[in-house]
Amino acid sequence: MGMSEPLSPSVGMGVIHLFGHPAADFDAQALIAAVNDAKGRGTQVVTVAMLGHKADMAFMAVSADMRELRALQTAIQNAGVFISDSYVSLTEVSEYAANVPEEMRNARLYPQVPVAGKNAWCFYPMSKRRDPENNWFTLPFDKRSELMMEHGKSGRAFAGRVVQLVTASAGFDDYEWGVTLFGVNPDDLKDVVYTMRFDEASAKYADFGSFYVGMVTPVEELVTTV
Repeated sequence: MGMSEPLSPSVGMGVIHLFGHPAADFDAQALIAAVNDAKGRGTQVVTVAMLGHKADMAFMAVSADMRELRALQTAIQNAGVFISDSYVSLTEVSEYAANVPEEMRNARLYPQVPVAGKNAWCFYPMSKRRDPENNWFTLPFDKRSELMMEHGKSGRAFAGRVVQLVTASAGFDDYEWGVTLFGVNPDDLKDVVYTMRFDEASAKYADFGSFYVGMVTPVEELVTTV
């Protein structure tokens, strides 16, 4: 039987976040091999030691081929990791940033992770509200664009401290976007989220899912912490 053809977005890359716990049959060496094999095939993989009860470990993977993301997920599960939560999305350039310079466009569509020197890590999903009194999707485009410009300006104040990757998940998961933050210090993550929540685009029109926080950690070290 021949192998299935790659399945890739027409523009950008596929992204998966996996959150898990070691099961009774956890195999540290198999997990190390799973991550390194995926990297060897060109998949970008971020391994994270998680804080709190929601997960012990997290895996963020980016690939042009969605089948490679599935292969990594299978290998992680076969290594004895119970996946307790996940998120599926695609890289994108927002409609509000259609005219950004090519360098910025490529950074969003074809990101490079993990980010050197930024080992504080956070992920959360979000959507825009459709409440009768606060419906983002009934606002004129110019108004939405204005609000997102304000929102982006707040985020740019953290340049050098935080790198943000926003990926699109409408039609892929329960929320419309996934937000991954890489920070120099843990409080950088808190500060940027707190600051940006005062923007009207967030304060009035955003709904958030669960937050996951941890530390980017090489897989060889990660397996010793669980």
